[in-house]
Amino acid sequence: MKKVVQVVLISGFFMSFAGFRPVDKKWEKPFSKLDNEVRRNSKAYATLEEATKTIGHRLTGSANGEKAEEYAFKLLKSYGFTDVVYQPFEVEAWMRDTVTLSIAPGSSDNFRDVPVVSLAHSPVESNLKGEIVDVGNGLDEDFAAVKEKVKGKVVLANINLVGASGKKNLHRSEKTALAIKYGATGVIMVNGAPGKILLTGTASVTGAIISIPAVCISSESGIEVRKWLKEEGPLEAHIDMHNVSKPIKARNVIATLRGKSDEKVIIGGHLDSWDLATGAIDNGIGSFAVMDIARTFKAIKVKPEKTIQFVLFMGEEQGLLGSKHFVSELKKSGNIDKVSYMMNLDMTNDPRGVNAFGREEMNNFFATVGTAIQQIDAGYKNETINRAGLHSDHQPFMLEGIPIAGLSGHLDPNVLQCYHADCDDFSLVNKDQLESTVRIAAMYLYALTNTQDIAVKKLSDQKTRDFLISQGLKEELVIGQEWRWEQ
Repeated sequence: MKKVVQVVLISGFFMSFAGFRPVDKKWEKPFSKLDNEVRRNSKAYATLEEATKTIGHRLTGSANGEKAEEYAFKLLKSYGFTDVVYQPFEVEAWMRDTVTLSIAPGSSDNFRDVPVVSLAHSPVESNLKGEIVDVGNGLDEDFAAVKEKVKGKVVLANINLVGASGKKNLHRSEKTALAIKYGATGVIMVNGAPGKILLTGTASVTGAIISIPAVCISSESGIEVRKWLKEEGPLEAHIDMHNVSKPIKARNVIATLRGKSDEKVIIGGHLDSWDLATGAIDNGIGSFAVMDIARTFKAIKVKPEKTIQFVLFMGEEQGLLGSKHFVSELKKSGNIDKVSYMMNLDMTNDPRGVNAFGREEMNNFFATVGTAIQQIDAGYKNETINRAGLHSDHQPFMLEGIPIAGLSGHLDPNVLQCYHADCDDFSLVNKDQLESTVRIAAMYLYALTNTQDIAVKKLSDQKTRDFLISQGLKEELVIGQEWRWEQ
């Protein structure tokens, strides 16, 4: 699932604190040790290369997904962790089979085939013909503007925002939910990446099978279809789709580094990927960074004040399945209140700063730590963002009021356009930028786990509600059926 506001690609106002505060010398020695260890001995790049070559994609519930779980488990064991466990869960999961899309003028049988890929959680079987109605960016206001035309039709919508400066985009699953709400019989999403790239991802806000077929076409095909609409009038789409939905078993992989207290800081990233490519960027660079941070802490014999759990989540792409299960188990065991922080690495790359996810009281702490990092790495920008978002494994934790941390960074456009696509392979990975993620994240993690009195605490249920409203997330959570409070 991806990812309207991610811990790696977050636009917004940057506040740079570099040069405005004295350096806290207590971090100098441990940060230097972490930095040196990663620079000399990092295994992140080599292990990710090996995994992409020997495993391939890491789709949850598939044979490849199981191999990835075993690879992570054995790797963490090899780094000296004695406390590594699988956390199994069982869910109904979706897998693609075949799909075709053909389009013809409404009064003609002259159908033209259009390259297409199914969006996850589309129906198991669908053979649909329907007139195409263009809803532009697919926001609620776009649907409302043509609501009389949408019912019983196949809607065409942009995945990215086009010509809508200043507006907030919705996730593809939320746009699909709106299509269903307004009575559409199918959805054709237009990828924002230039050229012929096809993108997949879930079209379901709940992780359950949706009632209408949803597919994605390339940007190039979208331009062509809109040209046909303009020149030839009404168009009819024919979607012939076959998918699989079945119960599957998957496992989160958890390595624990015991601290002096049972208060926990969790650092995680999703190990799973979609099946169109190897998922080297989404989220190989995040999950393999998490494992190399774990290796680094073991290698230099870190003895943290707080207990650290390094978690490789499965099922993120299919609806945050693994992280939801993890949080559910914390609640069942009564240990949810022991989690003081969650740090999520999802497509994190070449860090420039930190995102405090809307918790303003952490600005000073993160800026101070960032200044200390700059003494070790003069190229680090120490930029602070403070904006919460959804659609990655931090979300179930954030909805319980747990503070979230992430790194803001940079991915080249040619890399980012392969997100969820058939071009997401190891050739896109930059070794130095990946190892920078390991180094910078390790330093922030060390600070979070070795600071006794952090200004931010877990929010109460009512304060969590107010916080989510203040961050502008209520609409998305309502559409996604995740809003548990009265509307």
